[in-house]
Amino acid sequence: MWCYQTSHKGESAMERCSVFPQFVTSEEFWQMIRPLLPKYPTSPKGGRPRTPLRNVVDAIFYCLRTGCQWKAIPHTLCSGSTAHAYFQEWTELGIFEQLWRETLWKYEECVGLDCDWQAIDGSMTKAPLGQEKTGPNPTDRSKQGVKRSLLTEAAGIPLGLAVAAANVHDSKLLEATIENGLEVTCWAGRPCGDHLCLDKAYDSTAARDLLEAWSYQPHIRSRGEERREKKRKGTKARRWVVERTFSWLNRYRRLLIRWEKKAKNYEALLHLAFAHIIHQRTSVLG
Repeated sequence: MWCYQTSHKGESAMERCSVFPQFVTSEEFWQMIRPLLPKYPTSPKGGRPRTPLRNVVDAIFYCLRTGCQWKAIPHTLCSGSTAHAYFQEWTELGIFEQLWRETLWKYEECVGLDCDWQAIDGSMTKAPLGQEKTGPNPTDRSKQGVKRSLLTEAAGIPLGLAVAAANVHDSKLLEATIENGLEVTCWAGRPCGDHLCLDKAYDSTAARDLLEAWSYQPHIRSRGEERREKKRKGTKARRWVVERTFSWLNRYRRLLIRWEKKAKNYEALLHLAFAHIIHQRTSVLG
C-alpha cells in the first residue's frame, strides 16, 4: 500500500503518507497555500462532512509529483473525483497562479530576484489527449504535442510562461513570455532586465526589434558558442539556467506528458510546480 489508513484527526502529511512523504506537501508549503483557498461554509443541515482541504491539496500535489491518474490517488488522501473537482474550481479562481506569485514574493524578500541577467527558451512535450494549444510536433513525427516557453532570472527562478502548440516557433512566443515575466519584475520593484540570453531560434530581425523595444540587450548564442566562450574567457554560462529549470520541471512526472485537455488545467499544474520549486529554493538559500 502507498499509505496506511488511520483515524486520527489533525495528523500531518508525513503521518498520512509515511512511505513516500516527498509526494505530499510539507507543512510550510501548506501554510502558504491555506490562506489562498476559498472559505467553504458548513452545511446547517449536517450530512457527510467535507473532505479536509489539506487532504485535497496533498492529493493534487501527489498527482503532480507521481504522474498518476486522478483515480489512482490513494484514498487515504482523498478520492480522485473530489481532488479533480477542487482542482478545476481552484484553477478557474486562479489559485495556483496566485500561489506562484506569492512564492516569488517570499523569494524576493528572503533571497532576492536577480533580474539583471535573464534567459528564455522553449521546450516541447507530448500531448496525446490535449485539445487546446496543441499541434503536430516537428521533432516527434508530427505527433500531438505542446510547447512551454519559459523566462527565468539568473538563478533559474521561473518568471514568465507561455503555452502553445508544439509547431509554434519559439520566436512567436517571445512577446507573450516576456509580458508575463514583466508583471513579476514590476511588482518586485525592479526595472526590466538589461541582459537576456537566448539560443539561435530567436536570431531574427523581428525578435531583436522586440527585445530592443523592451530595453533588453540580447545575447543570442548556440550551445557550442557558449561552451567555447566559457572556456576561452572563463565567464559564467548564463543561458543554461533555463535548461536546468526545465530539468527541475521534469521531476514532476505529470508534466512529462500532457494529459490535460484544457490548456488552463495544464498551466495550473505548471504554476503549482513553479511555486514548489521556488519554495524549495527559498528554503535552501533563504
